[in-house]
Amino acid sequence: MDHHSVGIDHRILAALRARGADPRVARAARTLSRAGEHAALWLAAGLVGAAVDGPRRDAWLRATALTAGAHIASMGVKRIVRRPRPAQAEPLVRTVGRHSFPSSHATSAAAAAVAYGALGAYAVTPLAAAMCLSRLVVGVHYPSDVAAGAALGALTARVGARWIRMGAHGVRGSVHD
Repeated sequence: MDHHSVGIDHRILAALRARGADPRVARAARTLSRAGEHAALWLAAGLVGAAVDGPRRDAWLRATALTAGAHIASMGVKRIVRRPRPAQAEPLVRTVGRHSFPSSHATSAAAAAVAYGALGAYAVTPLAAAMCLSRLVVGVHYPSDVAAGAALGALTARVGARWIRMGAHGVRGSVHD
């Protein structure tokens, strides 16, 4: 990243982190951050979809698996990149790990928005966007971390879209069948 990009990253983070001074905003951001830990909210949503939408159960399970896979991929990228978390302001939540890039919360949120959106669960998208913003409000990611995570998640789910559709049509097996 060049110096100018780093400056923008820091300024956007500072502006959004400042929104956390409002106790209502801080509470909402903390709640979203906790719900998104280890992709829990998104995995639970996918399992609920599988439970209530029997005819498309396989598609929901595949979408859930893609969401989990995207989350795991982001954790792998974090171990390679090892970018430290922002240190300029006290974070509003504790984090599981020390590394910031990419945001695993954003990765799983975007994967869920794309994968579950393909099944008609469009309400996931605004919640996923709020999850991404919450990571900036609580001060644990730079905007570039969130953008990279969202791109990784959306790409993972998009690449797996055919596999999800196969599940919606009752096709068993892998993408290679």
